[in-house]
Amino acid sequence: MTQVRVTKESLLTFATACFAKAGAEATIAKTMAESLLWGDLLGFRTHGMRRLPYNVKQLQSGAARGEGSVQVLNSRAAVETWDANGLPGLFVAPQAVEKACTMALHAGTGTVVVRRCEHVASLAAYLQIATDRGLLVNLMAATPAQSSVAPAGSSSRVFSPNPYAIGVPTNGAPLLLDMSFSVTAAGKIRQAYDRNELLPWPAIVTKTGEITNNPKAYIEEGGAILPLGGADLGYKGYGLCLQSELWTLGLSGYGRAEAVADGEQNTFFVQVIDPEAFAGKAAFVRVAEDLLTRCLDAQPIDSSQPVRIPGSGALANFQEQTERGVLLDELTWPRLQHCAKKLGVESPAVLGL
Repeated sequence: MTQVRVTKESLLTFATACFAKAGAEATIAKTMAESLLWGDLLGFRTHGMRRLPYNVKQLQSGAARGEGSVQVLNSRAAVETWDANGLPGLFVAPQAVEKACTMALHAGTGTVVVRRCEHVASLAAYLQIATDRGLLVNLMAATPAQSSVAPAGSSSRVFSPNPYAIGVPTNGAPLLLDMSFSVTAAGKIRQAYDRNELLPWPAIVTKTGEITNNPKAYIEEGGAILPLGGADLGYKGYGLCLQSELWTLGLSGYGRAEAVADGEQNTFFVQVIDPEAFAGKAAFVRVAEDLLTRCLDAQPIDSSQPVRIPGSGALANFQEQTERGVLLDELTWPRLQHCAKKLGVESPAVLGL
């Protein structure tokens, strides 16, 4: 069986039980499970339940804390800096967005920077916490102990892939964008490698400077991921990687020199904006929807591939999987079964495809 479907309710129950067995207290276990589930529901499968065994391992080893709270290092009316000290990013990230939303509703904007949280997985999973309240949100994350992306003109690994996401409210479906400042994320390269496939585009620079789409050049041979823009326009992604790490590592005061043994711990930047504090929410939505309509009405190059709004595919995935069950592919399902057996947790029941 290469892939299966399970209900989102049973998958949530299963993941929560796994995290609890691994040492997470009840609230942390459930929030972690919800964060991974949202990743899968929106179609970000490399950052959904596929990461559950990793998170279980981190809890069991003590690399991630299963209890406790963040330490607030600095606080002003609309700004806070947190040290998660190894708490799971799957638990801390939604808290940070919630806190930034609360500040934005009072002050017009709210910013939270978190250092030393375990991997936050899919940023898209947290966007609708803000957009459901009519708020704009932008997120950035970096992994200070990870070096995998080269600066433009180099073959050396310096940056992490540094994901970036924005959420924009409208009167209908929100705009949801989740991308990285590298040509692709390391998880996508690992997925292609595990499937013995080539990447669909040249995303890697080898140690000797050749550009390739072979994931082995990165996984086995020490090559680096190209910044967004690739070999020709990578200076643009290079600049965005710099911004991302300065906004996360710089503002948190916890950079690469301090984080050499932190594994996949992230630094996480959240900024939420209340349009009501500017020209007003109604005015913002009017302008936003006019802009999105102009994009949708634009003449497509290929009539079979009309212009789409970022997030429309993810929301379609969410609706389809809510109705038919969450799709777990041939890389994810065996890992979940193995984890269930190891922990003594019952696997979720399989639906028909």
